[in-house]
Amino acid sequence: MFAAHELSQSVRTRRKEIGISQAALAKLAGVSRSTIVQLENATLKDLSFSRTAAVLNAIGLNLEIWQPHPRVGPRSSEYTPPLVIAARTASTSYRTVINSEVLSSVLYAGVAPEDFQAHVHTLLDEAPLALLARVVEQMHVETGMPRDQVWSNMRRLATKAKIRRAIW
Repeated sequence: MFAAHELSQSVRTRRKEIGISQAALAKLAGVSRSTIVQLENATLKDLSFSRTAAVLNAIGLNLEIWQPHPRVGPRSSEYTPPLVIAARTASTSYRTVINSEVLSSVLYAGVAPEDFQAHVHTLLDEAPLALLARVVEQMHVETGMPRDQVWSNMRRLATKAKIRRAIW
């Protein structure tokens, strides 16, 4: 029962942070609105793994299985911060490269300099939602900015760029 409650809280929180309705999430995930309502209220009797994965994927969450007693140790030296990955993703098709610091300031302010508008457009239109969610978390941790404000700034940038991705 604890897992169902944790799942419901996570879905509701992320959906609200992104700023989408239950109906919009249902459409993105390919399930009914009543399924989302029941999932968020932890009253859903049975939800298949594939439907659960579809809902989680639609809002950039994932389901992980942990070892009962994970080993505690230092973070891998191969760790790359999400903002760095996002900056690389945004710069893939362009001669000019946006770095993670500039990307962070764009997401913090919700305004992209003329030189990097195409980069931001590419990021918001093509990057996996899970990456954008990790970027939001990094911004929250490093700047103290509320998660919903980062999502709101992304939505503002996407609207200005006329991105038609369903999440925006």
